[in-house]
Amino acid sequence: MTRTDGYLLDNRQTEAAERFDAFATLFDPTTFRHLTALGVGPGWRCWEVGAGGTSVVSWLAKRVGPTGRVLATDIDTSRVAPAGRHPVEVRVHDVGAEEPPGEGFDLVHARLVLVHVPDRERALRSMVAALRPGGRLLVEDADPALQPLLCPDEHGPEQQLANRLRHGFRQLLARRGADLSYGRRLPRLLREAGLHRVEADAYFPVASPACAALESATVRQVRDQLVAAGAATHDDIDRHLANVAAGGMDLATAPMISAWG
Repeated sequence: MTRTDGYLLDNRQTEAAERFDAFATLFDPTTFRHLTALGVGPGWRCWEVGAGGTSVVSWLAKRVGPTGRVLATDIDTSRVAPAGRHPVEVRVHDVGAEEPPGEGFDLVHARLVLVHVPDRERALRSMVAALRPGGRLLVEDADPALQPLLCPDEHGPEQQLANRLRHGFRQLLARRGADLSYGRRLPRLLREAGLHRVEADAYFPVASPACAALESATVRQVRDQLVAAGAATHDDIDRHLANVAAGGMDLATAPMISAWG
């Protein structure tokens, strides 16, 4: 999602496409496993909240087929717009500030969205309200506070620099209103929202080329904010990007917690 007043990582910046590709590589297999287990199939009506890119929306479109519907919403739909053909409808919508864009959905799904939404409570209520009786909700969000390091194995100066920059990035997110410990609360929040048979698990990539691609794109996207905040110098960032490109570090992401009910 994109908020000019809050969200740090604008979909319209050139690095956004690289970040979406990395997210798809890292997290699509987990998301698709959960969606398959929830039974998504022909004729289902699905709402993809804060769609961002096209990978999940396109997967849902194939599963629901011509008799189904996939509504893909975001504040900035520029990256998901290419998927906007039957059975997909793309619509500008702010889940944290507007009423649900419909009701009676068989599935509502959001990935790496609510952690950034200022009014997360309202957003979750909106998503639950949009479900039909017996509908499924799948919410997947990061928990950076649960594992705050870019390099869990901090054994040298390259890793120390990487973790210092990750700390600065987390501070930027927190100042923009992101809840860095939101993921762990999802099971309880889903139960409190009235969902039944709530379960959750977590996926935590520790070393992957996609982690390196995500880190490079993210740091390039926020380098000016990191410098302005005093978290790093341009020389620090150039050195870190060179270290990432060299491929000698094991880079991790925050755990993504998936909760469903």
